[in-house]
Amino acid sequence: MKKSFTLAELAELIGGRVVGDAALRVSGLNSLELAGEEEITFLASAKMGEYLAASRAAACIVPERFTAQIPAIQVPDPEYAATVVHRHFLARPFQAGGVHPSAQLGSGCTIPSEVTIGPLVCIGDRVRIGSRVTVGPGTVIGDDAVIGDDTVLHANVTLYAGTVLGQRVIIHSGAVLGADGFGYATDRATGEHLKKPQVGSVQIDDDVEIGANSCVDRGAFGPTRVRRGAKIDNLVMVAHNVEIGENTILVAHVGIAGSTTLGKNVMIGGMTAIKGHLHIGDGVMAAAMSGIHGNLAAGSVVGGAPAFEIKKWSRATAAYARLPEMVKELRQLRREMDRLRRAAPGAGAANENEEEQAE
Repeated sequence: MKKSFTLAELAELIGGRVVGDAALRVSGLNSLELAGEEEITFLASAKMGEYLAASRAAACIVPERFTAQIPAIQVPDPEYAATVVHRHFLARPFQAGGVHPSAQLGSGCTIPSEVTIGPLVCIGDRVRIGSRVTVGPGTVIGDDAVIGDDTVLHANVTLYAGTVLGQRVIIHSGAVLGADGFGYATDRATGEHLKKPQVGSVQIDDDVEIGANSCVDRGAFGPTRVRRGAKIDNLVMVAHNVEIGENTILVAHVGIAGSTTLGKNVMIGGMTAIKGHLHIGDGVMAAAMSGIHGNLAAGSVVGGAPAFEIKKWSRATAAYARLPEMVKELRQLRREMDRLRRAAPGAGAANENEEEQAE
């Protein structure tokens, strides 16, 4: 049965104020362009208000003090409130699908009845799985792994032995957690690379999400740690013994070298590379394609490769686009200066003196 809620019920959920018909019922949330006549939409900012007139939505979540021509719920942060509402509409109770007959289970495992384990899953020995866990088809879970309650592993995830996942973790398809860190000792005489044992682990705390085809390597000795609430996009590389702080965001194609620590609420833009053995402070923000080669103090905002302060980087980037024009102007100025020097009184004698001194 399709869910529906009154605006009054939704306003209570998100701490908003209804303007218009509080008894109006809506049956879903959608974008301005796609919302139907029984759905609620949202304005991420007042600047989007001009598009509301063309929407078919029955109601709208809007910024405080924004006046809409349709029933509305006013909130301080419409985008966050809309996310809460959307999740509320989509929430469903967990329905356990049990263990598929083709799944392979090791010995000494702890698996409650309230789980869904899909086809061709392979689970090693002594694995502990919490309640309401979903394990997608083709996933491999190594010996002694621990998976917390309400966690979702999508199809073809790989957890190496000893990997620990907290509660409400989401791991997307193709992700690999716990592979060996990239560490070698080189024989100076022969150039041969000798593999260093990687005997640590991977620990993923509660409410972490890791995107498709991302990798988190095990520590060389201790754990590689991703702390509570961190969000990792697709195709991200987290090397051995890295620590990712609470609520930190890593966008696609970020690469972090070994033993670097990131603080809380850090935001790293896509395709950024971070050198090993660094400390990135709380609240740091790095623009896409940055190259971070040194420690960054809390609150720093940087861009570029090598990364430096964002305002200077923005000015440097703007100047870079004008370099051909600036070089042309510089050449013209040099030619003009040379012409003026040659035309100046006594220029010939001065030039002769300069030549004599040079000799």
